[in-house]
Amino acid sequence: MPVINDCRTGSFFQIGREVNHNVCAAEAAEREESMQTKNYKFWFCTGSQDLYGDECLKKVAEHSAKIVDGLNASGKLPFEVVCKPTLISQASIRKTFNDANNDGDCAGVITWMHTFSPAKMWILGLKEFKKPLCHLHTQFNEELPYDTIDMDFMNENQSAHGDREYGHIVSRMGIERKIIVGHWASERVQEQLGSWMRTALGVIESSHVRVCRFGDNMNNVAVTEGDKVEAQIKFGWEIDHYSVNDLVEYVDAVAQGDVDALVEEYYSKYKIIDEGRDLDEFRRHVAVQARQEIGIEKFLTENAYHAVVTHFGMLGGLQQLPGLSIQRLMEKGYGFGAEGDWKVAAMVRLMKLMTADIKDAKGTSMMEDYTYNLVPGKEGILQAHMLEVCPSVAEGEIGIKVCPLSMGNREDPARLVFTSKTGPAIACSLVDLGTRFRLLINAVDCKKVEKPMPKLPVGTAFWTPQPNMEIGATAWILAGGAHHTAFSYDLTVEQMEDWAAAMGIESVVIDQNTNIRDFKKELRWNMTAF
Repeated sequence: MPVINDCRTGSFFQIGREVNHNVCAAEAAEREESMQTKNYKFWFCTGSQDLYGDECLKKVAEHSAKIVDGLNASGKLPFEVVCKPTLISQASIRKTFNDANNDGDCAGVITWMHTFSPAKMWILGLKEFKKPLCHLHTQFNEELPYDTIDMDFMNENQSAHGDREYGHIVSRMGIERKIIVGHWASERVQEQLGSWMRTALGVIESSHVRVCRFGDNMNNVAVTEGDKVEAQIKFGWEIDHYSVNDLVEYVDAVAQGDVDALVEEYYSKYKIIDEGRDLDEFRRHVAVQARQEIGIEKFLTENAYHAVVTHFGMLGGLQQLPGLSIQRLMEKGYGFGAEGDWKVAAMVRLMKLMTADIKDAKGTSMMEDYTYNLVPGKEGILQAHMLEVCPSVAEGEIGIKVCPLSMGNREDPARLVFTSKTGPAIACSLVDLGTRFRLLINAVDCKKVEKPMPKLPVGTAFWTPQPNMEIGATAWILAGGAHHTAFSYDLTVEQMEDWAAAMGIESVVIDQNTNIRDFKKELRWNMTAF
């Protein structure tokens, strides 16, 4: 059997790597790389058998190589596809899948049955496989060769036959996979495959996410609580806690020259909205956030964390609640959760990973449902937080304001202010129901507010949940959704559904097809299924 190796390289983006909590000096370089690029690849595995002879297998291998070359050249895939030798035996299948398990660069496997591939020989390999799986139901030729088709061609091109045999055993074994149907050269199929690759990245990287908590959950708040042990079992997330004064040491140690340089960057990049405040005092408050940004990032980098949680009631020796500093760190790819919400911090991190190299990306952020507009025909939810909305979602000018904050009992914090982009997006809420996790996914339509809000000193978004305010809000509340969400313009409902399915948790979708009667039934069925 020929071995096919040559494929083109796609584009890759920032991800984190798994690093042990207790790191030594010798691992400093690895710590520095925890937010850097890793060249993930996806293996393309073609199934066949030796019943039709070597000449047939040669054609199978040639077709597989051409498909992989075509996929890599399409420009639709965020990752490289690597063509593997044709699989025709239990031993070769099992070895290939275990090699994929053990290859740190392999983020998933794409399977395709070119000819009939007896499925019992796939059982052990599938049983032992631990990474995301895609079943590409395609065939080499797009059109029937009407003038030349004969039984040799029929025997060599049996995807309609072989993929059903293979699909049966995957279903019987209860293995989660993504099924994509259509000709491999079509843009639709290539886009679906690229979309699944981003979901697979979210699955692989989930086990690498490390969340650092400076402060616990807000007292008496239910929805930000959760079982951190079960989260590590289910998602692989490591969720640690430090005293905020451990962070204060890093912040206080930042060199003044570094602070001054970053403040200059702020002043050159953002509009300064002093609103009559003393300019020197304004700059000093901004400098506090610059010192925090440098100190927090150094802490996260040196200790290999990818997401951070703060709490306005647990600030220790910090001069201000981190605002502008957290906004900037989110823009760099870190996850964030407020009031101790480690679940949303981890989800924001994952969703930023899944979207990080998308061309013309519109942004991903933590959001919070704040207040409604209930004027008939103009219904919507104003989204914001007291400070921490990621500027990646901003449209137009971004400004800096220094304003009082009633919570936290610290000096007035500096923050970035802006309004968000318009268009379709998704809002996700991962909630702990006590016996299981549920991921709510709401398709939303972001809009412009009718009038400026000059006295509101925060970044904001305004959206109407699908299918409308009444049904969307009713369904969200019925499903136990939180007020904090992980929000993105650049991911789809389907991608997050696929992520939840791959992680083995319940997902509930609220979109244009939602009606409350059926939604209640779905929630009842899910209680039994999960």
